[in-house]
Amino acid sequence: MVIRLAPRGPLAFDLTLARYRLWGEDPANLYRAGVFRRVARADGRLVPYALRAGGSVARPRLEVALLPADARGGPAAVRAEVRWLLGLDADLAGFYALAQDDPVLAGLVRPLYGMRPPLAPEPFEMLVGAITAQQVNLGFALATRARLVRRFGRPRTADGALVYAFPAPETLARARVAELRGLQFSARKAEYIIGLARAVGEGRLDLDRLRRCEDAEVIARLTAVRGLGRWTADWFLARCLGRGGVCPADDLGVRKAFAAFCFGGREVDADRIRRYAARWGAYQSLAVHYLLAGARLRDGAGGGT
Repeated sequence: MVIRLAPRGPLAFDLTLARYRLWGEDPANLYRAGVFRRVARADGRLVPYALRAGGSVARPRLEVALLPADARGGPAAVRAEVRWLLGLDADLAGFYALAQDDPVLAGLVRPLYGMRPPLAPEPFEMLVGAITAQQVNLGFALATRARLVRRFGRPRTADGALVYAFPAPETLARARVAELRGLQFSARKAEYIIGLARAVGEGRLDLDRLRRCEDAEVIARLTAVRGLGRWTADWFLARCLGRGGVCPADDLGVRKAFAAFCFGGREVDADRIRRYAARWGAYQSLAVHYLLAGARLRDGAGGGT
């Protein structure tokens, strides 16, 4: 089964999905040769799909291939996931109107035109990824996360390639610390991941409810869980819930990007970064995406966030 979508542009498909190839291969979000593969969940069923883009940045066309056997109940779930994954509801026009008069952002629009904020479709997956990335470089974080996915995830085939459904909370809740240690997680991170999985599985952390909560309540509920701090909560708001007025100022990469573009090369503390970012209002999260991608372009590492 093939779903064809014609979203409103602009959409720079590769720039938007670049984060899924910058630090290595992610077996749960497989991006190879312009094709993005993933396994969606629909009414408890696993629906593998392959996503391609055509057309132009201004007038994009998307094609999503689902296995016929998985078509029942799948199209609606996959459509919704693709919209979220590609940030198709982000107000790029409003952001670009703001950026054209901003001395920092104006120069980033042209090289990154059409880059949308890639949002995490599954909250639990995003939080496990955040724990994995704590205090290590992103290449190592992705490598350990990939081992976790291959060990505990469920493999499926999408358009001729193997892709894994991210492990469900109930699966990781049954894991042992020693098993995760064998995948090169630290003992503490192993405890955090298993503890998070149990909190979600037992209903002590209701991830669906967080979508309806105000930012402050989301931060409070997440930081009450062992292993989740303000850094994780800010990224969860920005990259999972799609909240615009958020600046993850405790992130080292964000601090370096602000230093490069906003403070003449000087690193400043998180509070000062948040005060600076407040001028962008509801577009703070988008501005951070563009600053990070701009920093990568400056370093010759390609765009994307």
